[in-house]
Amino acid sequence: MSIACCCPVLECVYCLACARWAWQKCLYTAGHESEHWGLATVEEFEPVPRLCRLILAVYEDDLHNPLWAPPGGYGINPDWVFLRRNDQETQGRAPPYMIYLDHENADIVFAVRGLNLAKESDYAVLLDNKLGQTKFDGGYVHNGLLKAAEWVFDAECEVLRELLKKNPSYTLTFAGHSLGAGLVALLVMVAVQNRSKLGITERNRFRCYAIAPARCMSLNLAVRYADVINSVVLQFTVSFVPNVLERHLHHGGEDAERSEAAVCTWTPVPHC
Repeated sequence: MSIACCCPVLECVYCLACARWAWQKCLYTAGHESEHWGLATVEEFEPVPRLCRLILAVYEDDLHNPLWAPPGGYGINPDWVFLRRNDQETQGRAPPYMIYLDHENADIVFAVRGLNLAKESDYAVLLDNKLGQTKFDGGYVHNGLLKAAEWVFDAECEVLRELLKKNPSYTLTFAGHSLGAGLVALLVMVAVQNRSKLGITERNRFRCYAIAPARCMSLNLAVRYADVINSVVLQFTVSFVPNVLERHLHHGGEDAERSEAAVCTWTPVPHC
């Protein structure tokens, strides 16, 4: 009789615990992790809007006659697009991407688009992973994204090597959104590990900007590559996917004066 009486009590306690967990998850924001961290400068944030426009440009079929250009356009010279790969050319192994020679900023930009909800191959990349499945440089990475990054590196290594050779003062920047952000985060790690194949030795010539990235690496790798990889996440009031944060960025300027604040997180890439 006593055991039977305890069962409803245990069920109630269990249900309350689950409800509390779900409530905390729904109210969790990435800002809680970084609210006491230092502020980045406007100069540090400066490349982000420009690179976001470049990533958006990957969605266009014809940059000379764009269909979905944002207000003010993409801010790029279509004639400086060196290479483009669509879904057919990547064979579903990676999202479409392009290489852009940004002569104004002395930068070679490798831009990768985000998840295509209509492409099964994109889901296949994301779902190809198990916790602790793949090790890389002393940490753990997303298996599917690493395979995609290695495929892209093998496919475009010679192209990048020639561009870096012809432009010895240029930096090499990888930029992507969503699925593409996770890919470029691992791609820059692969590139740093194999920089001799690209004909360069300086680690500081590599940069990566991951916009709203998928979780793709363990925390120790995020910290180790924080000098190269930056993750930018817009902080809404409610965030269902917490992120590992390195530093918090509050961007001011004219936009911040027009709205109360423009806040985003400036972080190394989230872990698996």
